[in-house]
Order: sequence, then structure tokens, then C-alpha cells
Amino acid sequence: MSDYKNISLEKGMYKIGGKSFTQVLTELDPDENYIDTPLEGLDAFQRQLKRYDIKVSGKGADKIDKFFQTSQSSALFPEYICRAVKSGMEFDNVLPKICSTTTVIDGMDYRSIASTPTDDEKALADVAEGAVIPETVIHTQENLVKLKKRGRMLVSSYEALKFQSLDVFTVALKQIGSYISRMLLNDAVDVLINGDGNNNAADIINETNLFSYSDLVAMWTSFAPYKLDTIIAPTALVNTMLGLTEMKDSVAGLNFHATGELITPLGAQLIHVPGMASNKLIGLDSRYALEMVQAGDIVTEYDKLIDRQLERASISCIAGFAKIFRDASKTLSY
Repeated sequence: MSDYKNISLEKGMYKIGGKSFTQVLTELDPDENYIDTPLEGLDAFQRQLKRYDIKVSGKGADKIDKFFQTSQSSALFPEYICRAVKSGMEFDNVLPKICSTTTVIDGMDYRSIASTPTDDEKALADVAEGAVIPETVIHTQENLVKLKKRGRMLVSSYEALKFQSLDVFTVALKQIGSYISRMLLNDAVDVLINGDGNNNAADIINETNLFSYSDLVAMWTSFAPYKLDTIIAPTALVNTMLGLTEMKDSVAGLNFHATGELITPLGAQLIHVPGMASNKLIGLDSRYALEMVQAGDIVTEYDKLIDRQLERASISCIAGFAKIFRDASKTLSY
């Protein structure tokens, strides 16, 4: 049985391609070795925090300088930052609600697949005995998925931060994660509307001067055989939609006032995106519309962080989006 107290920690553990620091650490100190022990439930990184008695949250949270008591414990600092940022990204993250799948790649080049069925291929026609079975053609896209780096620069000095509580610092890092998540959402919205560079911009269902409930119905009926289960809208259209007579139904109103969950009269989930163009609304079938492609995990300049050079240390995520079935998302413009 491996002993977490005898693991040698160093910055080279961040350099192994295709593996996170925790994955490398887990290979040296497997979680299964701690089943039915007091350490069961902790992962390899959390066991190292326990080893160096570093408490990152809650009552009695340590100061930042606790990470730098030894050269080995300082190697834990970049992973702590990654986890805090990721926690901020995951809080109230709506990307899982609009992406059919997430693909993690080890590199920068990725070509997605797509299928554009004709009306005949969508039809559920009977197949007579001996007749040809209808085909669904799946092909790779002509152009690569465009990946973008989204992140923030951590600008401070170690002297300014070393006596700050890790609990408070975690809150600041979560805000960075929240910012990255919002930028990724804006990127996803752009691909849903304009396509991913493969001639697959969303069809415009109806261009109208005044938004109304009948526009939503027109969008809903246009989706067959897909299902309109999600609507993405900017602030102005959310305000308008919530003011529709159909939204003032007593049950819908009680649900909104009690939970804050935005539900449209058509049963689709309503997602508010403040940074979206004010004259557009997106409808989609979240099961088939969008693929998220992520190159690795959260990336930090671990050398700077371990060496306490926090003056300009970047925290970033590289990701992009691809449309799978073109007709699974449509735009309403007014």
C-alpha cells in the first residue's frame, strides 16, 4: 500500500501531457488503497492537503503562505487554484443544458462530425420488403472547430496575498471561473446563431417587428421532428417574454416566484444570456444541437505560482463549439 506522506511532489507533475496534476498524483497514490480507512472519500490531492495540514475553506481556513512552508507543499498551489476556478465555472453553469456532449482533446486540432438529413430522410416511411432502407449520412466537417482561449490574468504580489485567508482567496478565484464560464456561453451562442464555419448558420424562422406569443408557436412548430426544449434569450426579450399574457398563468407565475426558474408557455427551458444581441432569440433541441470541444483542463502558469511570482500569472481554458445537426437550432429575429 502506498503512503500519501511519502509521495514526492514537484512542478514536473504539471508537465505530463494529457494528464492533470491530480491524475498524476492518483497514479502514485491510488484512491482504492484507502477504502475502509479514515481517508476514504478524499482524493489524492485532498490527501496531500491533509499531509501538510492545509485547510482551504471553512472556519479556521489557513493563510495563503501555508502552501509555501516547504518546496513540496508549494507544488499544490496551482492545483488549488485550478480547482477553485473550476468550482466558479461550474456554479450556475448552463453549458451542460445546451450542449449535447463535451469532447476533451489533447491538442488544438479537432474536426467534428455532422449530419444534414433531407426531408425524406427525416420522414418515418415504411420500408417495403426488399426495398432500400433509408440512409443517414454522417460526415466530418470541412473546417476545424475554432478553439478560443478564455481566461484572466492574476495580477498581485505574493507579499500582498500571503496573509490573506484561503477562504477569501477562493471566492476571488471562483469569480474568475464565473467570468470564463460566461465567455464560453457567449461563444456557444455565437456558434448556434452564425454556425461554426461550415455553412451551418441557424435558419431564421420569422423576422417580425413586434415579438409575440405567436412567434414562439411558429418556432415550436418548425422544429419537427426535433423538439424545442430550450430557448436562449437576451435581457430585453426575457423581460418581454415574462410579460406575455400566456406567462401570467397562475401556475407558471407561482413557479417563477417560488423558484426563479424561467419556464416558457411552450414548456421549453428559458436561459437568460445578457451578452446576447438584443434582437435575437435562439430555440434548440439540446439533445442534438451543439458539441463543446475542450483542449485539456484549466491551465495555469504553474512555474510562476509555485515560485511565488504572482505579478502576472494567467489562468485560462481553451474551448470551442461545433454544430451537430444544423436543424436542431433556429433563430427568431425581430
